[in-house]
Amino acid sequence: MALTITSPAFAHNGEIPKKYTCDGDDVSPALAWAGVPEGTKSLALIVDDPDAPDPAAPQMTWVHWVLYNIPPDATALSEAVAPTALPAGTREGLNDWNRTGYGGPCPPIGRHRYFHKLYALNTVLPDFGKPSKAKLEKAMEGHILEQVELIGTYER
Repeated sequence: MALTITSPAFAHNGEIPKKYTCDGDDVSPALAWAGVPEGTKSLALIVDDPDAPDPAAPQMTWVHWVLYNIPPDATALSEAVAPTALPAGTREGLNDWNRTGYGGPCPPIGRHRYFHKLYALNTVLPDFGKPSKAKLEKAMEGHILEQVELIGTYER
């Protein structure tokens, strides 16, 4: 079975409800996954927006959430998950607001895509403190067994 990631809040390529954005409660949506490959030692999750600031002329990818060392037996994150409620051992990286935790969609113009990328890794990564997405991606090089993404969209 292939690695899958879903959310009860929105379908793949569907609209992310306002509740999970800066126009609502700005809480993380529930996420669930299955099909973690054999040999997985940890999972990582990166949520980002490659359409910033304007989908008609994107200039950067805005990072919304960075998690790593999620235990391989974890199968979900609950809605509005607090740092203390993350699966044991999970570490948080910095988003582009320069803080840990989830930061919801808040696009200045147009309809943006939000990629929820889950990675199955063949290692447990060292404690990097609060790494950036770039540092985490570099550390994951050569360790990705499988990856999957769930895309949601939002326009203000």
